[in-house]
Amino acid sequence: MKNKLLLLLLFACFLPLATCAQADRKYIRNGNKQFHQKEFNQAEQFYRQALAVNANNAVAHYNLGCALLMQQKDSLAAQQFERAGKMSTDKNRRAMAYHNLGVLLQTHQQYGQAIEAYKESLRANPDDNETRYNLALCQKLQKKQPQNQQKQQQSQQQKKNQQNQQQENKDQQQNKNNPNEQDNNQKDNSQPEQMSKENAEQMLNAVLQKEKRTKEKVDKAMKAGSRKRLEKNW
Repeated sequence: MKNKLLLLLLFACFLPLATCAQADRKYIRNGNKQFHQKEFNQAEQFYRQALAVNANNAVAHYNLGCALLMQQKDSLAAQQFERAGKMSTDKNRRAMAYHNLGVLLQTHQQYGQAIEAYKESLRANPDDNETRYNLALCQKLQKKQPQNQQKQQQSQQQKKNQQNQQQENKDQQQNKNNPNEQDNNQKDNSQPEQMSKENAEQMLNAVLQKEKRTKEKVDKAMKAGSRKRLEKNW
């Protein structure tokens, strides 16, 4: 009798955790569907709802970064990729997150920070030749970049990050106060859907379009063989 009572108590303790896990996965799946349909703002909201349920969900952070990137919210996207990289226990996913962070920072000529991001990516996946190439390129470009310009960019980036962080905190608070509760109790143990190659190409094209506005040195280096690709959604 005591053993049965103990089992019931344990089941009661773990049930809320299982329900939360199902809820955040469901939000991610809904977000992925919206991403497939190019409804990036709607996808963003679903990923934020997943994070309201489980703030430590690395997949939600990574996919939110992809949705923000498609809306040209590069600074916010970079923050999400960094969080996904720090939280992910899977080496391949960690490498993907830091690779994407490096691509964004490199695009905005934040070479010092991009170098650190690429190093983190290579620590997780030393066999990624594209990341290694991007790292070497950033190291060369950083040497050619005037020191006062580097300091000015870092100051501007810090100020922009603070503003974006305040806005993101506000958005997260709104989601907590008014979460979408539709079908939260529906059981769904399947893994989040992955983005198609087409969506991965869309993310890459968004970055490449911005690269056209960077220095001639970067453009020539890109034509020489660099392929700064973004990894697809998880």
